[in-house]
Amino acid sequence: MPDPSAGAPTRRRQWGAERRTRPLDTLHARPSDRKLVSGRVAIILTIAFWLAYVVYTVIRQFLDYGTESFRFTTEALSYLVVVTFLTFSALMHLVARQGAMERFASHVRVPRAELDRHFASGHDAPMTVLVPSYAEEPDVVATTLWSAALQEYPSLRIVLLVDDAPFPTDPETLDRLERTRAVASRIQEQLEAPSRRFHEALFSAEVEADAAPFASTQALRTLVEHHRWADAWLRRQAREHDVADHVDRFFHDQVLVGLADEFGLTAQALESAIADAVVLGQDFSEVTSARALELQRRLAWTFTAELMTFERKRYVNLSDEANKAMNLNAYIGLMGGAYAFDETASGTVLRTVDDPDAADLVVPASDYVLTLDADSVLLRDYCLRLVYFLEQPENARVAVTQTPYSSFRGAATRIERLAGATTDIQHILHQGMSHHDATFWVGANAVIRTRALQDIEEVETVGGFEVKRYVQDRTVIEDTESSVDLGMHGWTLVNYPERLSYSATPPDFGSLVVQRRRWANGGLLILPKYIRQVRERRARGERVGIVEMSLRVNYMASIAWASFGLIFLLAYPYDSRLLSPMVLLAALPYFWLLSSDLKYCGYKRTDVFRIYGFNLILMPVNVAGVLKSIQQALTAKKIPFARTPKVRDRTASPALYVLAPYAIVAFSVFTFVRDYGAQNWGNAVFAAFNALLATYAIVAYIGVWNSVVDIWLWATRWMYYDPAARAARRAARRAARRADHPAARGGRRHGRRRDGVGPAPEPVLEDWHAVLYFGHGGGNMPVRHDADVVGAAGARPATSTPAGATGPRQERSAA
Repeated sequence: MPDPSAGAPTRRRQWGAERRTRPLDTLHARPSDRKLVSGRVAIILTIAFWLAYVVYTVIRQFLDYGTESFRFTTEALSYLVVVTFLTFSALMHLVARQGAMERFASHVRVPRAELDRHFASGHDAPMTVLVPSYAEEPDVVATTLWSAALQEYPSLRIVLLVDDAPFPTDPETLDRLERTRAVASRIQEQLEAPSRRFHEALFSAEVEADAAPFASTQALRTLVEHHRWADAWLRRQAREHDVADHVDRFFHDQVLVGLADEFGLTAQALESAIADAVVLGQDFSEVTSARALELQRRLAWTFTAELMTFERKRYVNLSDEANKAMNLNAYIGLMGGAYAFDETASGTVLRTVDDPDAADLVVPASDYVLTLDADSVLLRDYCLRLVYFLEQPENARVAVTQTPYSSFRGAATRIERLAGATTDIQHILHQGMSHHDATFWVGANAVIRTRALQDIEEVETVGGFEVKRYVQDRTVIEDTESSVDLGMHGWTLVNYPERLSYSATPPDFGSLVVQRRRWANGGLLILPKYIRQVRERRARGERVGIVEMSLRVNYMASIAWASFGLIFLLAYPYDSRLLSPMVLLAALPYFWLLSSDLKYCGYKRTDVFRIYGFNLILMPVNVAGVLKSIQQALTAKKIPFARTPKVRDRTASPALYVLAPYAIVAFSVFTFVRDYGAQNWGNAVFAAFNALLATYAIVAYIGVWNSVVDIWLWATRWMYYDPAARAARRAARRAARRADHPAARGGRRHGRRRDGVGPAPEPVLEDWHAVLYFGHGGGNMPVRHDADVVGAAGARPATSTPAGATGPRQERSAA
């Protein structure tokens, strides 16, 4: 279970937070005919009112007044462009939503027995679950790994990809890292007893199943006993699980207790079958031996998984790019190979070997890869249902399938509740995008064919080492760009129309800023690649529909035009003649159905106004993300990957993003006063509406006192001196000066100590191993002064000599 020793504080619940803790149903409610018709009518009305605005407002103004002035003409054209783009985004929202409703209306869930029969008939392709982790709390990681380990899948291997620096000097950081490293082994130990029990029972059941076509009552009693034992084991784990927040509550109720309830229900059904056989005086039940064997296999599969931890930064030949994509790529590139550790002057290098028995590290091949964020939780039949879907003949060219994640209910803060509402709305939209073949890989969870990843593999040689890329890291939204890459090779993506995955939502404004700024960055950079994909697909004779293209372009670029368009509407005093009720009527279907979907997802209809204010205060964040994309396009330099903080304490917000919402309110009030005096009633009402909702959003989601604290921290940062931070910055600058070649980055890894305690310093220049390895004059050999050699706690210079070896170099260091 998640580590109770972490001691993380429980977040204090705010007034107005969410009281509901029960998640939404796994199966979407089948929409009524009225709901389907209302969605189609909303699409028609949006288009009709936009056309009416263009004809009866813009064109009529030109017919009545002509091009009376350059300013009016410019205002009219720019206003029309802004309104058109915003209306287009609203229309795409309605189109995607309608597609989701039609998918929900036609979806039929595969019965459990059919899943068991499918996987019992030789469909047991191995799956590797990759959980990238960086500076995560151990209990958060444990929850995710447990939800993966309890998947009912025949062959499951779970790898925690720890991306922290492997030898931290800070004791607190080192302690957290050690506890994170221990999570996988602790889960493996706890699963050992049930796994051994049920595999032994499976062997006996296989022998008995061959003896008769129907299961005996005695065999069913044994099977009931095993199900009762599994039920009790899970409930004991649930009792020992420390419930600190709503995420822990979800894991307790939906993963542990939910699986226990299912085993208990199966036991009751088997007991009823036994009772029927006893009443008839028969020794054999009506349950077939094949079905009884499937139920026994299910127990064995559920409690059997291989768990391990892998740290790419221990190996010099693996990329150390600081992003999730390269963390995944490093391990995917090793799959299917056997490797020996080669200790060099640069650090440990993984060398491919032909004989697995002689290897230090064997990474098995896998037909499927499941990528899972370290703050996500899967329901128990996620793997079974998604792999079953992939293995249907009609889905042979589906590369990625996923269930777009939903939010955990019972949020302790108002902003987490509202951000969770937008997450649940996005879940619906992503389901609708699959209806129009416009699916994007969302990233928090996905089942991927390894063969598809091999098709989009890119290989380059960096510093003499081969670096493989599957998931692109050119932008910080790596999943979106990889979706485009897969499309270029003829693969498709599909969202499975159920709720089977959940992911954490940032609980405070500071962490939300990091997440949303990353989401807003990269779409514009990927758009040209998508245009190339469309051309290539059409050259192959594939049909690319206008709806698919519109949805994809809107997904990648709408943040840019919506953010700048809203700025224009807020800041520029447009002529009142350009305002028309038709603009409001064109937006009305969008807001009406958005409020309906919020109610459908268990929120309030009035949350539509809160979401509007929420988006207002996030507008500077979105603009910053878009500007970062433009910066990358101009400079051709990657934007650093910023991971969303996952802590229970509040994350401080940058002062810019705290002050900007106040500036929006101040400017809206100024605009209201100005337009009220000029009797420009339309602009005045719009400004007052924005000022009111933005003010509410600041108070409810940022907090006035939190704003003061964050601004004070920013203003007084220069007053504080942190020797450790300053030393770290100096070390980083020294490393950057040496890092003109990838091998130099490996130099900082030289002589890493294998005991996991403290950093191993780099060798001095006269180390002959370094001379022979790096050569002379290449600029790659680490050159250190004697004063820099001393490591943490006065450690002596480390060498690359294998453990237990002796030599002149060690003697010189000791002297």
